[in-house]
Amino acid sequence: MNSVCGRIRNLDPRTKLVLLILANLMLFFHVAVSTQAVMVVLFLLPLVAAGRWRMALKFAVVYAVLTALGFLDPEFLGMPWLHVVSALAVGANMMLPCFITGAYAFSTTSPSAFICAMRRIHMPEAVVIPCVVVIRFFPTVAQDYRQIRAAMALRGIASGGWGMLRHPAQSLEYILIPLLMNATNVAQDLSVAALTKGLGRAGAHTSRTRIHMTPIDWLTIVVCTVPLALDIAGVI
Repeated sequence: MNSVCGRIRNLDPRTKLVLLILANLMLFFHVAVSTQAVMVVLFLLPLVAAGRWRMALKFAVVYAVLTALGFLDPEFLGMPWLHVVSALAVGANMMLPCFITGAYAFSTTSPSAFICAMRRIHMPEAVVIPCVVVIRFFPTVAQDYRQIRAAMALRGIASGGWGMLRHPAQSLEYILIPLLMNATNVAQDLSVAALTKGLGRAGAHTSRTRIHMTPIDWLTIVVCTVPLALDIAGVI
């Protein structure tokens, strides 16, 4: 019973890759708004099942706001400048499914599980190593950001949630520049660590991480693929 609950809470990494591909196909084929809404709901369900309900709620609110902005009629409201806002909202809304599936994959997949999944699908090592570095890169940069924000709050510089907006010049100087300078070192260190662990070694590799596709994974893939396939076929 605990194993089944665990599988529901965390899908196989290969299923997450399929969800990422479906999200990018939505952007490529420019699906209808109704299909997009259904797909967003389906993409949010794994986040909720994995216990990331706050993240799912934030994405849902952002999607609802962007959708509402996209339906604005600037001519009826007498504000032509809203055309720019509406166009930006539509563009951001089209990319949001990619952000949702990417956030789910990054926040619920360990590097070892991802490596095991990539090797199960016979992905070359030249692709595996950069992907592993990317997976470790963003959490490391996020940790550096939190440390910088804590140091700024301790010194009373742009403290609070709106501090960055009230003081954009200070935010650029104290946050963005240190992050950019540190990003190169982080990427280099992660690459060296990956190679030191033997990820680039030729030959067969073993792994203590066990992954396998379950009926829940196959059901998730089918349920998420059907609305997109129907939209591409012109049924919806």
